[in-house]
Amino acid sequence: MPEWKRIVSKEELSALLTRSAEQPVLLFKHSTRCPISAGAYREAEAYLSQKPNAQVTYGLIYVVEDREISNEAADRLRVKHESPQAILVKNGQAVWNTSHSRITADALEEVLSN
Repeated sequence: MPEWKRIVSKEELSALLTRSAEQPVLLFKHSTRCPISAGAYREAEAYLSQKPNAQVTYGLIYVVEDREISNEAADRLRVKHESPQAILVKNGQAVWNTSHSRITADALEEVLSN
C-alpha cells in the first residue's frame, strides 16, 4: 500500500522531481497549524486507504516546518504556493494542482486514475 514520503531536503525534492520522469508524483503541501489543511490531509489519507494508484509516488511537505522546501517546490514547479495544496508532477512539471477544500478523496481518485 502506498504511503507518504516526507520531503525534508532540497536533495529529496530534486530526487522526487527526477523520479517523476518514470512515474507520476503527487506532492501534498500540508500546514500542521491549519484546520482546513487537516481536513484536506484526512481526505488524502482516505484516498490512500482505499484504492490508491500504486504507480504514483506520494510526497509530503510540511509547509511550516520545512518552509524552504515548500518554497523551492513552488519555484521549481512554477505553481503559486497554497496550503493545503496537491500537485501532480510528471516529467518534472506540474500537470495538475488544487488546494483547500477542493482536495478530496474523490478528486484525487479521479486525477490519479488517468
